[in-house]
Parts: sequence; structure tokens; C-alpha cells
Amino acid sequence: MDVAALKRHCRSLPGVTETLHAAPANILVYAVGGKRFAHFKTSEPERWRFSVKVASERFLELTDQPGIKPARWLGRQHWITVVDVAAMPTAHLRELVRWSYHHALSRLPLREQRRIAAE
Repeated sequence: MDVAALKRHCRSLPGVTETLHAAPANILVYAVGGKRFAHFKTSEPERWRFSVKVASERFLELTDQPGIKPARWLGRQHWITVVDVAAMPTAHLRELVRWSYHHALSRLPLREQRRIAAE
């Protein structure tokens, strides 16, 4: 999966917003109900590195894999960064996005979750 395909996949999930934050953050954020679940870095030297939140019990397992590292500033909250999206299997990326999306969605009020599910 390339960067464009992953961006399309993130946008395709129900209730997702895409927001570009300029300097100094320089990130393209994907959120559901205002809760961030993924982002791309948009400036060099880390352009198009992809970050998602993962389950705490999977954090060490994932960051031990080549091409995955703790996300800068967010590693303590169990966010990881995929250095090269194209080098990761598509199914693995989709699973990471799915978990992060559902985690963010679950943190919303039930009424908001139902509204998003009805979209």
C-alpha cells in the first residue's frame, strides 16, 4: 500500500475528518469525533511517515519490528511510526488503522458513536 492508498483508506472510515496542520506541527491528521487516530508527517526529513495509536500490550512487539519505531513525542501514549508505508504489508497497515480508529471511536460519548455508525 502506498501513501495515497493509505490516505484514501483513512478517509473512507465513517465520521473521519482530515486536517492539515501547518508549521510547526506539519502533520496531516485523521480524527473521528475530534479524537485523533492517525497522522502523516508532511515535512522533511520525515515526510509521509505514518503514525497510529496501538494497544499497550502490542507496543513493544511492534516497535521491535524493522521499520516501526515509537512515535516522536507520542511514544509514551503508545503511538508508533511506520517509517516506510510501502514496505509494510497492506493487511498489517489496515489492521493497525482499524484498531486505532475503533479505539478513538470508543472514547466518544455513546450518542456520538451511534451517530457516526448511522452515517
